[in-house]
Amino acid sequence: MQVLLLASSFALAGYAGVRLLSGDWLGVTLWFVGAAVLHDLVFLPLYATVDRAVTGVLGAVGRRERTLYVRVPAALSGLLLLVWFPLISGRVADSYESATGRSADGFLARWLLITAVLFGGSAVLSVLRLRRETKQRPPADH
Repeated sequence: MQVLLLASSFALAGYAGVRLLSGDWLGVTLWFVGAAVLHDLVFLPLYATVDRAVTGVLGAVGRRERTLYVRVPAALSGLLLLVWFPLISGRVADSYESATGRSADGFLARWLLITAVLFGGSAVLSVLRLRRETKQRPPADH
């Protein structure tokens, strides 16, 4: 069963690749290679450095286990930025409005609001966890 599922997945990916490359195969290939190089040479070192800095700061204050409360909202916000970058940056053709019937305005404000909610919710969860941990600790004897 797994072999059949794997073969079906490869067949579907192959079909999608053939359809994708049927129009402008050189442009698509250049974009794909460029995106891979940009990710590996620019973005990966950038977010690895930021992650090390956050982990270092939280480790210095004795809260290294809280790193996920920064990583998760940052990753989700970054993913939203990546997917909606043309609309967030305002670099979208007039064809967007004619194709969807919606204005391309307001995406930056919505993305910032979603990012603030993600980090705010993460901060609330972190505070709740900290409160629960302090309540469960036995009092120190003096």
